[in-house]
Amino acid sequence: MFFLKDLPTQDMLQGYQARFPVMDAPTVETALKLLRRASLLLRELDAYFAAHRLSQTRFLILVLLDRDPTVDGLSVTEIAGKLDISKPIVTNTLRALAADGLLKIVTNEDDLRARWVTLTARGRKRLHKVLPGYFELIQDFMARP
Repeated sequence: MFFLKDLPTQDMLQGYQARFPVMDAPTVETALKLLRRASLLLRELDAYFAAHRLSQTRFLILVLLDRDPTVDGLSVTEIAGKLDISKPIVTNTLRALAADGLLKIVTNEDDLRARWVTLTARGRKRLHKVLPGYFELIQDFMARP
């Protein structure tokens, strides 16, 4: 998250640019505004997910398992590779989702280290209940100046 609420003025940025010529004040200003907006959106999304007893990580795992109708599950390694978080966090989150009945984890008979993860009907129902509000929240946020 980007926690700087009071963004620097153009004068401040131009002062930095005068001291550090490698800096382009308009580019930095645009980036800071983007970081601030993204942080505000993430806060709203975190609150939305919490109201639905999810976290961003749990939500993203459910989406990964649901988004391609031609794929009936993913390996734990594939899920970890598609997310920008560590494998131990993915593994712990998968266990929690399985304990909640939202997904199923099956050990591969040929390779006992490999595990296959699929959404349960309950997990798909939960995700599909959350997605409309998620999309609406993003649309409303993006419509704001």
